[in-house]
This record gives sequence, C-alpha cells and structure tokens, in this order.
Amino acid sequence: MTFENSSFFELKHHKLEMPFGNFYLLEKFFISELNEGAHFDWTMIKSVMDELVIFYGADAKIGYISNRVHSYSINPQTWNKVHQKYHMITVGAIVAYNTITFMNASLENQFSKTIPIKACHTLTEAIAWVMEEQPIA
Repeated sequence: MTFENSSFFELKHHKLEMPFGNFYLLEKFFISELNEGAHFDWTMIKSVMDELVIFYGADAKIGYISNRVHSYSINPQTWNKVHQKYHMITVGAIVAYNTITFMNASLENQFSKTIPIKACHTLTEAIAWVMEEQPIA
C-alpha cells in the first residue's frame, strides 16, 4: 500500500518528488517509494540525502522506511556509505509485499553494519518499529 493510500497520509508530512520516486518527510522518519525498475544509485541517494539535510538539519537523527510498492534495485552496501557520509539515519525498515522482496530485505540487514534494519510486511509494522527503535533526542 502506498503512503498516500494509507491512513498515515493524514499525518503532517512534506512530499519530496524526485524523478526516480517520492519521499515523504515526517517528524521522526521519512518514507521512500521508488519508481518501478529504478536502480537507486549513489547519485540519486546523495540528491535525496542533501534534501534531507536541508529539511531536517545536519545534526538530525531520523528513521528510514523503504516502502517497496514497486520493484527496484539498490546495492545493499550503500547503507554503510550513507551512514559514513551523513550520520542521520539511526534505524531502517523495509516494507516488502512479496516473499522475494522480503528475503532481499532480510539480506540487506546482513549487509548493514551501521544501523538496524527490519524487514516488515506492512507500513503499519514498519512505522511502529521505527518509532520504537528511534533514540530519544
């Protein structure tokens, strides 16, 4: 289910539209919904992260939810590179809507040496987990 079609869409948020997907910036976390077939490479990630720094501030500590409503690819080791450069994301969740995506999400957790990442079956589960795991600011 997309963020816009969920009950969470009523929460205060800012929508960041990029050529490769949409990002929903909320108070303590952001949600990504990438376009079908995209390869989320470092150039794209950096452009999003730069926008997040502008929105949240360079010292922010936020959660990340990848709402995988579409199929796309990413190098799982990118999580570590993002953390090394930005230090913003403290926890991540991946919402998987099929078995293969869920298995890939579980694999991404094994590659992440810097932040905990949980594979989830629903956006509700992901939001609850990210909010629970967020460090107290």
